[in-house]
Amino acid sequence: MKILITGGAGFIGSNIADALVEDGHKTVVVDDLSCGKKENINKKALFYKAGISDKKRIFEIFKKENPEIVIHKAAQIDVRKSVADPYYDAQINILGSINILNACIANRVKKIIFASSGGTIYGECGKTAPDEKSFPNPLSPYGIAKYAVENYIKFYSQMYGLKYCVLRYANVYGPRQDPFGEAGVVAIFANKMLSNEDVYIFGDGRQMRDYVYVGDVVRANLKALKKGGGGIINIGVGKTVSVNELFKIMSSYLKYGKKAVYKPKRDGELFKSFLNIKKASSVLGWKPQTDIKEGVAKTLDYFKELRKIR
Repeated sequence: MKILITGGAGFIGSNIADALVEDGHKTVVVDDLSCGKKENINKKALFYKAGISDKKRIFEIFKKENPEIVIHKAAQIDVRKSVADPYYDAQINILGSINILNACIANRVKKIIFASSGGTIYGECGKTAPDEKSFPNPLSPYGIAKYAVENYIKFYSQMYGLKYCVLRYANVYGPRQDPFGEAGVVAIFANKMLSNEDVYIFGDGRQMRDYVYVGDVVRANLKALKKGGGGIINIGVGKTVSVNELFKIMSSYLKYGKKAVYKPKRDGELFKSFLNIKKASSVLGWKPQTDIKEGVAKTLDYFKELRKIR
């Protein structure tokens, strides 16, 4: 199949693109390189530098390449930036996504797979992990935008017959994650520890997250190429790990000798976020295969090797 992936130079997108190429799919990467890196792009993929909000350029690319399936990963990904500038966030994440949907309809794309955010759409979690029927409660413009795009996709499906699968990710980590951004605690900790610098934990470190390894997310996307039509599906591990636990796992693997430095809690940060993943098993035939210790080890080995190259 010919598959076009937006954001295919980014952390998750480039890992998906690699798997698509390996499986023999004709892969087209569209990325403006604002967050993604050119070196992440698979050499066997066709690359176009373009932002998803550029209507003329996007329509030209879609018309020329005529993809069968679109994996829509491109987004403004900084939650704090969305809070500081909701207008900018909406321009890219909502209007840019509508632009992609219009290009899909104009070029008769068979299916779109959308990367949504279970970590922000459900809001604060209680004792029970939310499933796909749980009431959304996004607390940031970023989460609001993701939920809005989900509903636009449903509209386009009903109006034009576009098939879709929405994957709501938990906290994804792994090779190629940006260690210099505001999000991505595993990558941030890795960079600090490997540099023997202080590691900052905001709050008391008891905050809990559902950490899912990027390789497992890639497998979910490959499954969704043929399955999960018309569905919203949580992709996570279904278990929580605290920031303190994560620090211990990482420092133990790297033999990092310093203690964490605790800073004041960040305003608006969720205390607990995790996902019910039963639907992923029943609909996609997908389950996570990588536990936190194995995933962290793979990620840290990647960052260690990257330092040798540089």
